[in-house]
Amino acid sequence: MPSNLPADHRARYQLVTLETGATCLQLTGSYTLISLNQSLPVIAGELAQLAKQSGLYWDLTNIHQLDYANAVMLWQIWGRQRPDHLLLRPEQEKMFLRLEKTALLPEPVQRKWFLPISLLGQQLLRFLDHLAGMITLSGQIVLDILYLIAHPGRIPAREISANLYRTGAQALGITAIVGFLIGIVLSYLSSEQLHMFGADVYIVNILGMSIIRELGPMLAAILVAGRSGSAMTAQLGVMRVTEELDALTVMGIPHSLRLVLPKIIGLGFALPLIVLWTSAVALIGGFLAAELQVGLSIRYALTALPDAVPIANLWLALGKGVVCGMAIALIACHFGLRIKPNTESLGEGTTNSVVTSITAVIIIDAIFAIAFSNIGIRIAG
Repeated sequence: MPSNLPADHRARYQLVTLETGATCLQLTGSYTLISLNQSLPVIAGELAQLAKQSGLYWDLTNIHQLDYANAVMLWQIWGRQRPDHLLLRPEQEKMFLRLEKTALLPEPVQRKWFLPISLLGQQLLRFLDHLAGMITLSGQIVLDILYLIAHPGRIPAREISANLYRTGAQALGITAIVGFLIGIVLSYLSSEQLHMFGADVYIVNILGMSIIRELGPMLAAILVAGRSGSAMTAQLGVMRVTEELDALTVMGIPHSLRLVLPKIIGLGFALPLIVLWTSAVALIGGFLAAELQVGLSIRYALTALPDAVPIANLWLALGKGVVCGMAIALIACHFGLRIKPNTESLGEGTTNSVVTSITAVIIIDAIFAIAFSNIGIRIAG
């Protein structure tokens, strides 16, 4: 123990026999990290040996100063529980009450020989849990639609209009820029190859089929999933953090009717229009690049486009837009409602929402490609 401390502040302990014949361990002096210094392990070991005595009384009322480090030391010596006979001062009582409420540290993870299989099983169970949650939310949306059909006056028209504006009108700029650049790149690469064989006119077929049938819907859906889908998840997550969702529940306002359904309907209407807009801008960029690269007239390209691309491809693209829009909104709302009231869960939920939405868009596109493989495609016999 440091010798520069006053004598009455040095950590000491003594065994005292009470009138009842019981043994009492009295701690006196200052039990802090500064006062004990290098002698802390020695003191802890000696007190641990004395704590093994059955029926021992502990008297901490004469301690001059006790910090949390030494309180934790005593708490561990007692086996993380108070001894049967303990005398404390009020300020010491508060310290040990806080230690009682402190959660235990997690035990070190033991090495698992089947860890890959265990992780795969956890991911599968998590996927099934999210799938069940989305199916449940979809069923609730169907019930809400039936309710609104029976009560037209309850239709949330303002919420639907606001979502149309946020997810549709405000997304026109970014989708136009990306679509225009994609059209230029695709036209440049295709025209270079076709010009080598003197087949410049077929650039209209390549651009029309690839953009209207595939690239237009895919680009629009992925951009909307990253832009509007993440915004929906973040909005619901912030409402969870600020307890607005709890307030709606207290007022008897269902989340699905006022928050989820307007987003699904709004994005279901907005995304097909964005698909048309993105495809049109991408075709303009592609035809402009073709005219500058190989001299193909834009007027000829626009005239030949209806003959090169059957109208069924346009309806197929619009159908993809409707399905993808509703799927993106459903996934975004599902993850938004599952966010816990903390900032870490908000970021994780938003990230999972965007990744899942983009994956769902690609899966939906693959299903459409397989199911409608014989529609809108002319095969030379």
